[in-house]
Amino acid sequence: MVIPWVGFPLSRLLDQVQPSSSASYVAFETLVDPRQMPNIRSNVLDWPYVEGLRMDEALHPLTILATGLYGETLPPQNGAPVRLVVPWKYGFKGIKSIVKIRLVDTEPKTTWNQYAPNEYGFYSNVNPHVNHPRWSQARERRIGEFGMRDTLMFNGYADQVAQLYTGMDLKRYF
Repeated sequence: MVIPWVGFPLSRLLDQVQPSSSASYVAFETLVDPRQMPNIRSNVLDWPYVEGLRMDEALHPLTILATGLYGETLPPQNGAPVRLVVPWKYGFKGIKSIVKIRLVDTEPKTTWNQYAPNEYGFYSNVNPHVNHPRWSQARERRIGEFGMRDTLMFNGYADQVAQLYTGMDLKRYF
C-alpha cells in the first residue's frame, strides 16, 4: 500500500544544520509521556524508543520527516507531530513522535536491535532472501489485497536505493 505522506525530505533539515564530517549517523528519540501513552508503562520495551540511520540513508530523497498523511495533519496514532518514513525499510525504522534528533559518529543503539539483536539488525532493509528467525520474509500480504505476493528487494525501491549498500553482505547486515 502506498501511503500519501505529507512532509519534507530529512535532507532539508540536515542541510540547515550542516553536519560535521564526523557525523556518520542520525539518531532519533521518541516522546515518552505516560499520560498520553499509557502502554509505555509495560515492561515490553525500554523507553524512549530509539532508532537510527546511516547519514547516506538519511540524506536520500525518499527519506522524509512526515507531518501529515492523506492531505491532513498527522494524527497522534500515526506519530504526530513528526515521524520518520524510510519506504525501503521495515516499519520499525519509522519512529513516531520524534522529540530528539542527534548527529553522531558511531552506530546508534536502536530499540529493536537492543531488544532482540538476533532478530532485528541495524539496517532493517527489506530483503526477501533473509528470513526472520521465526518466519519467512519471501512473501507478503499487502493491505487491501487477498493472497500473498513475492516480497520485493528493498520493498520495491531497489532501483533507487540499492547503491547505498553496494559491497555490503545483506545477509549479515540485515
